[in-house]
Amino acid sequence: MIGRGRDTSSDRRPPDSHMEERPPMRGRGPMGRRGPMGHGPMAMMRGEKPRDFRGTMSKLVQYLGSYRIAIVIVMLFAVGSTVFTILGPKILGRATTKLFEGVLGQISGSGVGIDFDFIGRIILTTLGLYLASALFSFIQGWIMSGISMDITYRFRKDIAEKINRMPFRYFDGTTHGEVLSRITNDVDAVSQTLNQSLSQIITSVVTVIGVLIMMLSISWQMTLIALLVIPLSGVIVGLIISQSQKYFKQQQDYLGHVNGHVEEMFGGHLVMKAFNGEAKSIEEFDGYNDILYSSAWKSQFLSGLMMPIMGFVGNLGYVGIAILGGYLATRNAITVGDIQAFIQYVRSFTQPITQIANISNILQQTIAAAERVFEFLGEEEEIPEVDEPVQVERVEGHVVFQNVQFGYNPDEIVIKDFSADVKPGQKIALVGPTGAGKTTMVKLLMRFYDVNSGAILVDGHNVKDFRRDDLRDMFGMVLQDTWLYNETIMENIRYGQPGASDEDVIAAARAAHVDHFVRTLPEGYNLVLNEEATNISQGQKQLLTIARAIVSEPRMLILDEATSSVDTRTEILIQQAMDKLMENRTSFIIAHRLSTIRNADWILVMDEGDIVEQGVHEELLERDGFYAEIYNSQFEHAPVYE
Repeated sequence: MIGRGRDTSSDRRPPDSHMEERPPMRGRGPMGRRGPMGHGPMAMMRGEKPRDFRGTMSKLVQYLGSYRIAIVIVMLFAVGSTVFTILGPKILGRATTKLFEGVLGQISGSGVGIDFDFIGRIILTTLGLYLASALFSFIQGWIMSGISMDITYRFRKDIAEKINRMPFRYFDGTTHGEVLSRITNDVDAVSQTLNQSLSQIITSVVTVIGVLIMMLSISWQMTLIALLVIPLSGVIVGLIISQSQKYFKQQQDYLGHVNGHVEEMFGGHLVMKAFNGEAKSIEEFDGYNDILYSSAWKSQFLSGLMMPIMGFVGNLGYVGIAILGGYLATRNAITVGDIQAFIQYVRSFTQPITQIANISNILQQTIAAAERVFEFLGEEEEIPEVDEPVQVERVEGHVVFQNVQFGYNPDEIVIKDFSADVKPGQKIALVGPTGAGKTTMVKLLMRFYDVNSGAILVDGHNVKDFRRDDLRDMFGMVLQDTWLYNETIMENIRYGQPGASDEDVIAAARAAHVDHFVRTLPEGYNLVLNEEATNISQGQKQLLTIARAIVSEPRMLILDEATSSVDTRTEILIQQAMDKLMENRTSFIIAHRLSTIRNADWILVMDEGDIVEQGVHEELLERDGFYAEIYNSQFEHAPVYE
């Protein structure tokens, strides 16, 4: 058994590799909502813009390729629905004209009465058009909802599968929250735009063109007055947006600060109260909240001015149209019904123009979100599996490290030259101060990372020649950071061996000295652990993960501070169980508490990546070197009981 090596840094866990990241506070619009056709300032707010609009749009169109026919059908139904709606006022205006002429005839005594049959037919025709419009709108909405939900499903499925193919190196420089935002917020943005804005673009454009044609067919003079109001409204809206935009941005920023502060304080609530941090926390919260209040008040006030001012300008236009329409009616150049229809068209004309402006902004945000999704899907993946992977019928557990070099960053080599020969069934302890490189070697062994040079062999085969799944199936792993998920205790233990029977699970729990504790719980093995597993202690979590490793019956074991969260008495019991488990199994034990590795077959003492000493426990103590120094430091201050 020999070993040598050099590591120029600390136990080079990648940056933030053990830190739980909060998802970044991504905006849902300054009003706390998101929707392609939201009204008011939210819809006017500028969002994140894509770096490559055309390229991302092209990718999105390709992604939608299998839905071409369905999208064409949606467009046709959207156009039909809009056309039927546009025709309604003009046809209904004929009924108004006929009613007006009949009333005038009765007043003048000309004998011309109200033609109720004609009016009735017009009303039924108009009702039929509106019903057809509603039906078409329902059909196109139903089809588009199916498309958008299917796209959402595909995006999230592709991202989830991509995450499992990504190298660990990617997550070293990317927070968990950033990855999470791709599968939630960004996919959400694309989905909502497809579901609402795509058909809205069609209907808005058709409405603007169709209404303009209908207005011109009634009176070009009144159309000119209606069009003159639009630039005036645009100038007013632009002035208001220019003032309110900075407050909306500030509001969104400080909404994130407030939420982040609250999440942080409640996440560490126990520590915050233990150090009497309540006053400081409240002071910091009040500072954020005051700025949030000020920016929110100003942004809402300014945006609240928009509708009254727009209404006032619009009413000026109606006054001009009414005066001109009345004048034209007195000259028999236009009918009363046409005036009524024209006013309806004016009301329908300005809204789609605003919608188109809003959609252009929403589209920018959507393409930016899609760009982030496609960027992630295009990230470099793990080194592909070999075409003909090694298949080992029986794993012996002979592990060899040959001149291993490795660095989390290509320009910063961490492990410079590590060599060791581990015989089958040996218990190898890796000890040393924090940052010595112990966990790094385990990550390389499990092929969470690939070595820069050198090789790691298992039973004579390079770990790169195995399928990753097959390689990791050879190992049972118990980490310092316990992980339990929202399922029963039975299923949490069975996680390492899905086919294990209930009896196997219980036997493993007994071996890990957790059976008695579980049976004292209200529902025993059927107790569902909550998200944070706060209904059991940290030490009990550790015991459950040890039971999980036992039930999987691996040929090799990795124990990374496996007993760090249990008391001394339980540690002794666990050590006995682990000794039995490790019989005839190659085991790698990482421990700071050297009392747990006294009976190891071989101990590698690491310091800054170097194997500075190696041997068995008694031999290393007799040398009175680095190992003896670490060992004695753990016991020299221990209390003495008489």
